[in-house]
Amino acid sequence: MANTASAFNSRDSLMEEFLRYLANERNVSPRTLKAYRHALTGFRAQDKTPWKNCTGDNFRDYLFALMKHGQARSYVRLQFSALRTFYQFLTARKRFRRNPVQEVHLPKMEKKLPLVLTRQQVEELLTAPAREQKSRSAPSWMPLRDVAIMELFYSSGLRLSELAALDIADVDPYTESVRVFGKGRKERVCPVGLPALEAIQKYRSAANVHIGPLFINKARRRMSVRSIWLVLKRYVRHTSIPISVSPHKLRHSFATHLLDRGADLRSVQALLGHASLSTTQIYTHVTVERLKKAYADAHPRA
Repeated sequence: MANTASAFNSRDSLMEEFLRYLANERNVSPRTLKAYRHALTGFRAQDKTPWKNCTGDNFRDYLFALMKHGQARSYVRLQFSALRTFYQFLTARKRFRRNPVQEVHLPKMEKKLPLVLTRQQVEELLTAPAREQKSRSAPSWMPLRDVAIMELFYSSGLRLSELAALDIADVDPYTESVRVFGKGRKERVCPVGLPALEAIQKYRSAANVHIGPLFINKARRRMSVRSIWLVLKRYVRHTSIPISVSPHKLRHSFATHLLDRGADLRSVQALLGHASLSTTQIYTHVTVERLKKAYADAHPRA
């Protein structure tokens, strides 16, 4: 497919107006804004038809092109979700008569259950910093910071971007909670377990961090999303965990372990910051599969 960057037309006023609307009125994150721009310029690279003249056939051709190039169904659905939202904006603000994207039948998503860590594997990961040989060039407080990062991931089920954006003031040790700004800058308060709070306090005391970003790097600036991801990746190498581990996998494990221990689905939905209960329900399938496996392994007539 053509390069989307070269195909982007800076004079596309409708696209730019829509992106300003997302940023200013919908208050979407920079990452989401980038995804919408990518989806719109991706279509423009394939089809130069003016937006007002596009029909369902234009978008069916684009769907065929994406599938022909082997794009995952999840990726295809995300691109069309952005295009559909764009046309909803155009019909509401620019009085376009219809939304041609709605005429396109998209491929169904493959049903993949998220892989989760066992509680034993989580414990092994959380104790990995103590087993790693300390680097002479790194400040002595960095392993304490890394423990605090992983404890907080598992304790509160935060998204990677949410954890990276935390400030000192967002953590309240008295109410044992953390204030988080999730997707669309929606605020929620998540409880934090005592092990995570204690790990944060030890790190803060050792690193002399009292104001500003919660997690800092060697240069004492806020850690980037990538840096935090690399911290987790480094410690996985010091475990026997046989599957790849990511911050999102810790989030999956957080939700699944809560349901395993009897938490109700609505509470888990609120903790994860999911707008829709259907997004959270995938974890009930994980739990059922785990129960079925335990039954098959243990029951004499399974």
